[in-house]
Amino acid sequence: MPTITRSIYSLAALLAVAAVVPAFADSAYEPRAGDIVFEISGSRQAQAVRIATGATYTHNGVVVMIDGSAHVLEAGFRSVKYTTLKKWLDREDRAIVVKRLKDAQSVLTPAALARMRTVGEEFVGRPYDRVFNWSDDEIYCTELVWKIFDRALGIEIGRTAEMKDFDLSHPRVQALLRKKYGDNPPLTETVISPSAMFSADALQTVYMN
Repeated sequence: MPTITRSIYSLAALLAVAAVVPAFADSAYEPRAGDIVFEISGSRQAQAVRIATGATYTHNGVVVMIDGSAHVLEAGFRSVKYTTLKKWLDREDRAIVVKRLKDAQSVLTPAALARMRTVGEEFVGRPYDRVFNWSDDEIYCTELVWKIFDRALGIEIGRTAEMKDFDLSHPRVQALLRKKYGDNPPLTETVISPSAMFSADALQTVYMN
């Protein structure tokens, strides 16, 4: 087995034994690799997404451990990147919810966590997808999390839909569609909405503020 692969598996095994890292001083949350963190975003795009999809929490990412420290792998404003969990939780006092697979104890084995890291790493540095395409060339936040779980574990966190399945009638939503697509929005494009992921049956809430 190559040295890099052995290192990844060794780190995952250590994390599995330790189970959690110390709780943050301002919360009872004890982060685990594979947790999905959700936050409320105040951007204009997020406002339109909330209206169209019914989502409250419009931005998300997945927790990974790097050298024993909790980070969030997220499709941020410009690109896919790692952000320390402490920095993520401290952002502008936004409301946060953390969800975890209901069967995480049995599913998120060292091998599974290693696969998630490998899949996630392939996306690091790719541009943020401002038009919500389903290709891998550019990635938006919920798409990133969904594809990591699907490709690494074969688990779909929330059901995908097509753009036309959402409420596109509100003026704010219409304005966003015109800005992004002109008069030809891709109504049959596959999308995964933050609301579908947030309400997925496979997840349970482990922390909220």
